[in-house]
Amino acid sequence: MKKKIYILLGHPDNKSYCGALARAYEAGAREGGHEVRFMSLQDMNFNANLEHGYNAIQELEPDLRTFQENIRWAEHIVLVYPLWWALFPAKLKGLFDRALLPGFGYRFHKTDPFWDKLLRGRSARLIVTTNTPSIYYWAFFAGLPGVRVMKKAILDFCGIGPIRVSVLSRVLRTSQERRERFMGRIKKLGVAGK
Repeated sequence: MKKKIYILLGHPDNKSYCGALARAYEAGAREGGHEVRFMSLQDMNFNANLEHGYNAIQELEPDLRTFQENIRWAEHIVLVYPLWWALFPAKLKGLFDRALLPGFGYRFHKTDPFWDKLLRGRSARLIVTTNTPSIYYWAFFAGLPGVRVMKKAILDFCGIGPIRVSVLSRVLRTSQERRERFMGRIKKLGVAGK
């Protein structure tokens, strides 16, 4: 089944290994006949700071409006990002702070503590790199905090799911052969639209 796939490269450097992974997924998705939109965090121009919290919503810059349009359009969302200090890059967090607004990503109820998840009907794939061995995250943090936050506190909070994860750890110490194999697996995910 062909899908509308939105790929967001969440590494602030297009020439990073994350960039190569995002392009591998994109190539696979196009080869699989899917309709694809691609954005790169490095190329997006916006103020990542939520200047007044949610007390006064800042006007959205054009790239944030395009991000929202792509999320609305997509059936499947692919986020490619590194874990730094156990979390994702600051500008990526700023993107979510600014664009996943009340009324777009979710809507709180006025009479109870619950909310409507406004982005239901979309699945996601997280493609994550880290230089830290996976055992370190499990031993000290009970898993990957930068993945858990992305899955539960951001995407699932807005109704996106199911969310699948692909992780490559110890990137700096990984052989080129292993990197190429991982890129091949990512490309196959793109072909399948998963």
